Amino acid sequence: MEALILEPSLYTVKAVLILDNDGDRLFAKYYDDTYPTVKEQKAFEKNIFNKTHRTDSEIALLEGLTVVYKSSIDLYFYVIGSSYENELMLMAVLNCLFDSLSQMLRKNVEKRALLENMEGLFLAVDEIVDGGVILESDPQQVVHRVAVRGEDVPLTEQTVSQVLQSAKEQIKWSLLR
Repeated sequence: MEALILEPSLYTVKAVLILDNDGDRLFAKYYDDTYPTVKEQKAFEKNIFNKTHRTDSEIALLEGLTVVYKSSIDLYFYVIGSSYENELMLMAVLNCLFDSLSQMLRKNVEKRALLENMEGLFLAVDEIVDGGVILESDPQQVVHRVAVRGEDVPLTEQTVSQVLQSAKEQIKWSLLR
């Protein structure tokens, strides 16, 4: 009997999902063509939610994929990899995402707060995983990078209150010199 030897790969994450209490998608980012159509993705998400929302465990094997997950109030966070993927690596991504969002949302990780800060979620996921490759697993670094990228909003896209706040900060610092 021959053992299957797989080449090491940086492409460890197949998908990152966030579902609500009803199993409906709030955020989904798929990094390969395991589920190429939205219909297949939604069916997979319903299946994964039905298998995991009543359990307290943190890992599942489903449809030949390794799924690590965590719930918080009314949200379910999932990181999905292939069946031969290291669960600790996937859990590091999940914990980084959850801890980053927790810091960004001031420990208020719930559906309403997340929906109000979707741009921060998108930036955080992009900082953690890119094309299935894990880039960062330190939530402090992710929050810092998201904050830096958030400050780079052009003046034309800022609200009046943001412009006034920025002007107040500049005046304050010029007076303190």
